Amino acid sequence: MITVDFALLPVGPGNRVLDLGCGNGRHAFEVYRRGADVVAFDQNENDLAAVETMLDAMRAEGEAPPETTPDTEAVKGDALEMPFDDASFDRVIASEIFEHLPHDTAGMSEMYRVLRPGGIAAVTVPSWLPERLCWALSEDYHTTEGGHVRIYTRAELEAKLKATGFEIGPHHHAHALHSPYWWIKCAVGPDNDDHPLSRAYHRMLVWDILNAPLPTRLAERALNPLIGKSVVVYVRKPLHSGDRA
Repeated sequence: MITVDFALLPVGPGNRVLDLGCGNGRHAFEVYRRGADVVAFDQNENDLAAVETMLDAMRAEGEAPPETTPDTEAVKGDALEMPFDDASFDRVIASEIFEHLPHDTAGMSEMYRVLRPGGIAAVTVPSWLPERLCWALSEDYHTTEGGHVRIYTRAELEAKLKATGFEIGPHHHAHALHSPYWWIKCAVGPDNDDHPLSRAYHRMLVWDILNAPLPTRLAERALNPLIGKSVVVYVRKPLHSGDRA
């Protein structure tokens, strides 16, 4: 399930891409398929091991574009103090990470530091309305360790990114059909995976991801601006990166 629009974050051979807070690696895998070098970065060793295994399998299956040999690396670390040189990435994907960080602006500053001048980053966080409903339906949803510590409006997210020094670009919403699933989960208990309603909706989502039928694609496109689970903002580090906004 890809959240980032790669038409707005073009990646390909010759690009070095950081998947910041890579989780299960969905964006790292897509970056690899497009022929770019990718660094999967996360604090979770188990997730990183699984991502590294999958990238190795993709390499063995020849899933990168012909005549390309993208480099891949899985790195464990803290988003507030990344072990990378300044300006060492052409692109950064930060998908659903800043809502977890107690010091989100420090994380944004680190992202700014490791991105080269002129480079582009895609930042995704949960959208305000779907997230607000999740918080209202379940206290456990946002109070468990490692959970979400804040709810962003798009204006707040863009203001923080601009204050960091980024130039703000386009935005969009994604995954509207996933919002009702999380509302159901919160209503019946976030850890109650056996509830018939949540199980049925999850099966529908898996079917939709695998088959991508036109009616649900059109429905999601229409609903995304209203109840899209994620909002995605694209930003650029100025060429003269010493001049911060």
